[in-house]
Amino acid sequence: MNPNVDKFLAEGCGRCSLWKTPECKVNTWQAELVVLRNILLDSGLNEEVKWSQPCYTLDKKNIILLSAFKDYCALNFFKGSLLKDTHKLLVKPGENSQAARQLRFTNKKDITKSKAIIKDYIQQAISIEKAGKRVEFKKEAEPIPTELKQTFKQHPDFKHAFESLTPGRQRGYILYFSAAKQSQTRTNRIEKLIPKIMQGKGLNE
Repeated sequence: MNPNVDKFLAEGCGRCSLWKTPECKVNTWQAELVVLRNILLDSGLNEEVKWSQPCYTLDKKNIILLSAFKDYCALNFFKGSLLKDTHKLLVKPGENSQAARQLRFTNKKDITKSKAIIKDYIQQAISIEKAGKRVEFKKEAEPIPTELKQTFKQHPDFKHAFESLTPGRQRGYILYFSAAKQSQTRTNRIEKLIPKIMQGKGLNE
């Protein structure tokens, strides 16, 4: 058990102004997160904290994140698209997610009832990592918006920070920027998210 996860459960992730308040999403789902944590600890995975969230790893490879959201808490499988989703429970965290999948919960009863299934999915994820399996990502790169290219030219450090993100995080930002119909809206979105990108964070982190 990692003491930093105890701190996470008691205080929250610290990524927003609701940290240490009753309104914190971690506080909302604290009981459910504790049950899920115990199931994860039984799996033999190493418990760490990454991106201010409990992360469960195998030989330093990320397997699962334990997260709290506004409407649910979840187990986030990094290679979830490779799991055999026999029970049709896995959900894409975003419309364009290629690898990650989530198991979402809204109460302890459902977690307890699904404990055997949860353990099965966790063991699948472990086996996939041990076998060295990889997700085949879409090879065609998303076109980079003109406004983003212009920002790269103006801010070389920002360009370096963006290119240092994982391919999935880069794609998430590009899709979000490109979705705006107006050029000024795309520019505004980019400028607003520069601090987050400079910190190495993904769009929804």
